Amino acid sequence: MPGPVTSTRILRHENGAFQDADDILVTEEPLEIRLGHGPLDERKEFRLSVTMRTPGHDAELALGFLYTEGIITAPDELLRVEHCANVKPEERGNVVRAELRPEVELDAARWQRNFYTTSSCGVCGKSSLEAVHAQCRLRIEPWGTIDAAVMTALPERMREAQTVFKHTGGIHAAALFDRAGKLLLLREDIGRHNAVDKLIGAALHGRLTTDNCQLLVSGRAGFELVQKCVVAGIPLMAAVGAPSSIAVELARQHGLTLVGFLRGERFNVY
Repeated sequence: MPGPVTSTRILRHENGAFQDADDILVTEEPLEIRLGHGPLDERKEFRLSVTMRTPGHDAELALGFLYTEGIITAPDELLRVEHCANVKPEERGNVVRAELRPEVELDAARWQRNFYTTSSCGVCGKSSLEAVHAQCRLRIEPWGTIDAAVMTALPERMREAQTVFKHTGGIHAAALFDRAGKLLLLREDIGRHNAVDKLIGAALHGRLTTDNCQLLVSGRAGFELVQKCVVAGIPLMAAVGAPSSIAVELARQHGLTLVGFLRGERFNVY
């Protein structure tokens, strides 16, 4: 089973000289998500998605992805998510199968969109703009007044909890906080969209209500992250980087409070 980090030998230049050294890298490997569906005595398999991710919390990643893409509308629609054992040796640990309940209907033609997501893009492979917008039907209850002292303290609290980042310096994080700024959940992944899917999957699995929480992401506020936040019903999303124009547009359409450039004592509210 692949782990979140990989060791390697490097040649390091420091203080005017080269020397051999050990280093630790973030692991990036493909995860294939398959769906089992239909009657229990006549199951069918649908190969849904391949995403480049950091191994770990794969079941949460699959759950979060299925939910934010609208394939399921509640965690109860899944029987289980397990790694597939009957795969090629090189695929072991990198294929999961999510078993839908028999009563959950799967329109395979609707989801035949050749999902392939890289670690930098969460919507690659979707066949239409309508498919991108389709899942954002929720209107969020407004967050209200932002507590600046709470908001500016969030990035440091997130960094303190990032175990893989401390060793590699090359991984994204998504963190869920309550209104007072208490850290509730944190997930890391080389893909910012995967980190958010893992976080949402963990919240769904733990039956954590997110309608009074705030989400912080370590990178920019791209459209796909805002989309996932809206689907999950999280009323405030903050990013240490910049938002895009379409991310701001989507946030305004659905009542999501969007914060960008959260650095030090400053931030922008969109």
